Amino acid sequence: MSYSDTRNRVQLIGHLGGDVDLKVLPTGLKIAKFSIATTDYYRNPKGEKVSKTQWHNIVAFNKLAELIDRLLKKGMKILLFGKLVYNKYEGKNGITRTYTSILLTEFEILSPRKE
Repeated sequence: MSYSDTRNRVQLIGHLGGDVDLKVLPTGLKIAKFSIATTDYYRNPKGEKVSKTQWHNIVAFNKLAELIDRLLKKGMKILLFGKLVYNKYEGKNGITRTYTSILLTEFEILSPRKE
């Protein structure tokens, strides 16, 4: 990996919150979206164990999108690498909103889904 590959690189381990949503646009572009949950644990000032879960939006395109649609299912634990991206869109009320996601570049399945 070169220095330039590490400027915007995300690594997460988490569980899929749902099945992959694969769409094919009229142009033929394939887009897969899913979310994963990561949980951190810490002790509060009273010494109690506390957990905090964060949800992350993941997106993949074309062949990688097809692959994750076939392999990944709700509940599976995965390791993923990607790139943090920000997109803007105009909401129904005319307010511009920013949407953050991770553009998937690689992944590894750490545990099978629960049947």
